[in-house]
Amino acid sequence: MLLPFLIIGGLGLVLLLISLVIGDVLDHFEIGDGAISGTALAIGLTVFGASGALTATSGLALVWAYVVSAILAIAAYVVSVLVVRSLARSSDGVPASAVGLTGVATASISPAGGEVSLDGPAEVERRMAYADAEIDEGARIRVVAHAGSRVKVEPEHA
Repeated sequence: MLLPFLIIGGLGLVLLLISLVIGDVLDHFEIGDGAISGTALAIGLTVFGASGALTATSGLALVWAYVVSAILAIAAYVVSVLVVRSLARSSDGVPASAVGLTGVATASISPAGGEVSLDGPAEVERRMAYADAEIDEGARIRVVAHAGSRVKVEPEHA
């Protein structure tokens, strides 16, 4: 009676591989406003198959194999959805506003552009910057506006 678990687990692995190579295949169908994630579904199916096969071979009644595997699959699905959503928000979400942060000009800044390193807790990379007036490299700056990936700065003492 392992065959149903092996088939479902195998389908989960195939869907997981497709999701990893091509991307989340269920994103294109707009099912439930993104409530169903192909990657999370694949993880749930794989966990269902693996846990069902392990439980079925442990000597318990077959009904327990289905109960245990269903509970673990649902838990794996929910955790996967939460992780996928968290990763999606952090990688392609709207960047946090840098207005008010201070930092240092790492290159001369002009209305045409420049570069700064900000002191914020989430600021690990340098940002492209511009200013109304020339700011020399090494000067302390303060962000006054956020425009896409660039920030508008002014000298900190202003």
